Amino acid sequence: MNQSKSLSKVALQKFKQNKIGLFSFWFVVFCGFIAVFGYLIAPDNSQNANQMHVEIHSKKPGFTVEMLTIPLKEKRSQSFFNKLFMGSTQINTEIPIQSYSILKEELEYIGYGDGLPKTIKLTLLDNSPKKYIKKKTFYFGTDKYGRDLLSRLLIGTRISFFIGFITVFISLFIGIGIGAVAGYYGGKIDAFIMWLINITWSIPTLLLVIAITLALGKGYWQVFIAVGLTMWVEVARVVRGQVLTTKQQQYVEAAYVLGFSSIRIIFRHILPNIIAPIIVISAANFAAAILIESGLSFLGIGAQPPTPSWGAIIKNHYNYIILGKPYLAVIPGLAIMSLVMAFMLIGNALRDALDVKN
Repeated sequence: MNQSKSLSKVALQKFKQNKIGLFSFWFVVFCGFIAVFGYLIAPDNSQNANQMHVEIHSKKPGFTVEMLTIPLKEKRSQSFFNKLFMGSTQINTEIPIQSYSILKEELEYIGYGDGLPKTIKLTLLDNSPKKYIKKKTFYFGTDKYGRDLLSRLLIGTRISFFIGFITVFISLFIGIGIGAVAGYYGGKIDAFIMWLINITWSIPTLLLVIAITLALGKGYWQVFIAVGLTMWVEVARVVRGQVLTTKQQQYVEAAYVLGFSSIRIIFRHILPNIIAPIIVISAANFAAAILIESGLSFLGIGAQPPTPSWGAIIKNHYNYIILGKPYLAVIPGLAIMSLVMAFMLIGNALRDALDVKN
């Protein structure tokens, strides 16, 4: 036990010395924070950050406009946790304006890009119109529907981040069990499982995910399950190979001679000693899952509108690259690249830290 703790400390120390891996780890933690608390920090905290202003669509990053906010007549109660995970349902009406003037009982304003004056009664603004007119800055610009691109990216982090966790959990749950059984028992059981693994392996991952997604239906929960059901193969192959080698060790043979059950030997003696390669492949599967989900969303069978997804944002704006507004597709592309690279660098750092030969 003391030796196990000392090896863990050595691995942790080696990981801390890897500055790139450590930076990547904290970047992933930062993305996880955004995924959980995105609605609390996003400028547009409406459900799915879906508040549209068609008048100001496709504006460049840093675009600023005066926004007239018309409060709702009826206020509906909403719990903190519901607002945290689902977004605010009490969104006031926002109108981008060019100019305004205060009359005796009305506020006269000219809408952005409209040119026609419109009026609204001051009583609807509590007779304090200036309190409801503020400048609003869109730091990443607006998409083709006039939605805040920064808010869409922040909320979209939840899809990309959580699909990694759920996919890895499903792949580990299936892959570890199947791989451990194949490696430990061998014989016909191993031959059958390897046949199943090879059949699944021969089918292109994206094609298999598309087939499962179409069978389960469109939506991000279906995508989570579909991706997880296709990524267990790599885990199973790694676990099988490690179990085949480890079961020949003396401590495993001693446990078998003492009459311990096969389940206890596998889960108490073998798996704890092969955890290092499992952790490394899990980090790689995180990155692969994010890429697959982005590809599915780009194809239109991932998260469905108006749910924000980085892949879906690229799909909606990739044609703007040749229209002089490439940032609409480049920014979410950089988000995908940075998160995937972070997981890959973490995997490399863990591989080096858990390598007992170094």
